[in-house]
Amino acid sequence: MKINLKTKTMNTVARGVVFVMGISLFTACTEENVLELEPFNQVSEDAAFSTPALIELSLTGMYNAAQRGDYVGQGRGYPFGAASIQQGDNRGEDVVNTQTFYQLTYTGTYDPSTLNNVFMWSDTYRLINRANIVIQGVNTAIENGVITQEVGDDYLGQAKFMRAIAHLELISHFAKPYETSGSNSNLGIPYREIPFTTEANIEAGIAQGRNTVHEVYTKIIADLDEAEGLLKTKAERGGTLGIVRATMEAAIAYKTRAYLHMREWQKVITEGEKILGDYSLTADPNDVFENGYNNSESIFSMENTANNNPGVNAALGSQYNRRALVVISPIVWRNEFWLPNDLRRSEDLVSMRSGIPHTNKYKDDVNYSDATPLMRYAEVLLNVAEAYARLDRLAEALDLLNEVRDRSLPAGAASYSAFGSKEDLLRAIIAERRIEFVMEGKRWQDIHRLQVDTFVDYDGVPAKVANGFPPASAYTLGTPYSGPYGVEAIPYSDFRFLWPIPQQEMNNNPNMVQNPGWE
Repeated sequence: MKINLKTKTMNTVARGVVFVMGISLFTACTEENVLELEPFNQVSEDAAFSTPALIELSLTGMYNAAQRGDYVGQGRGYPFGAASIQQGDNRGEDVVNTQTFYQLTYTGTYDPSTLNNVFMWSDTYRLINRANIVIQGVNTAIENGVITQEVGDDYLGQAKFMRAIAHLELISHFAKPYETSGSNSNLGIPYREIPFTTEANIEAGIAQGRNTVHEVYTKIIADLDEAEGLLKTKAERGGTLGIVRATMEAAIAYKTRAYLHMREWQKVITEGEKILGDYSLTADPNDVFENGYNNSESIFSMENTANNNPGVNAALGSQYNRRALVVISPIVWRNEFWLPNDLRRSEDLVSMRSGIPHTNKYKDDVNYSDATPLMRYAEVLLNVAEAYARLDRLAEALDLLNEVRDRSLPAGAASYSAFGSKEDLLRAIIAERRIEFVMEGKRWQDIHRLQVDTFVDYDGVPAKVANGFPPASAYTLGTPYSGPYGVEAIPYSDFRFLWPIPQQEMNNNPNMVQNPGWE
């Protein structure tokens, strides 16, 4: 069946796609070729998977959709560009939002119509739909002999990988964390596994509603398991493609993250140990950013070039560097675990402007060609370190913690030797995550998963420094930051801990249930 989103023939199903995708997919497709069901050269959907070259272009379109996203007709970088990084940072306390771009996120004053949150939802589901279209089209191409099973398997692996990590991104914002007791029946998000290209599929999507948190994580793991068995390795893909395209190792690395959220400690270890030693930390912490497309540490990054990037409102070099829309907070800058002579404070990675630290992780503030770092080997090491510590394998946990920390210490600085308790070791691992990944969008996922934790005392969203540039005096090292705080904490019990399902989705989807408190 030929589906042309720009023709009147789809009017009968347009109403369904509006609510399934959050914001009308049809409107978006008139604005961005990367999201069209007739990709790149206006051929039909069937034709898009009729030759090896067109199939490859469809895969490229899937990655472009992940990189750029849409925001009222312009690029903004959802779900895996600068916008999602800024959302992940601004929901936490280790950055300070300086302008209005993400002020509602930063201050927790969003509502069901807040555009950045709405487009996070809709753009991520657009990507998921794109992945599902690829899966369907590639399976048909294999059946028709257009491509070999081997080639097709790798394409299927890439699409299932992207589908999994897109859902993983969404669930931490719109649903409660995974529970280890009870039925784990809290409402998650819809896990979409079919392409919305026909009326029948759209009706099936309507009937589905929200999966439970348990169901979503189960499906994420299932997709990543399948992807692991289908994808090429980093070595087989080779060069830059071994970083900017999904690989077997990337699927494994993301499983360590998903299992960490699920508190399945032994499974974090089992997955992590598959690739321990297959990567290595760069000699200097700056190297992974200086050489984003050619280094030993990057497992999966989103590619940007001078000719293909999300633009001034969505590129990391623009948002975090040139325009300084987000700066490092004195809360993490003065964290007691961050030594004053740590190389992650060096001018290679931090630019002091009027006494305020700005990140230099994203170097290209002219052409916006920095890689978006989504999964680094440092994260795998710290994921496994935490799992070791949780299971009382303290010596092994300490070794991996030191591996990450020592890379950033000047010559002669002492490693951690021991901690007084398991709780102290876990506290150091979590602190190391905050320091290592500051300005990489990972803080919120840790806050989210660590609620009601036995050893880590987190209750909701921590208090933050006031929106705007802090005074330089707030960054004086020597003692931990103790205030003032201009943004109040949001307890875990407060409904604002979760983002609301976008109002447009609620208006158009009769089976969608709103998060409590936002009704």
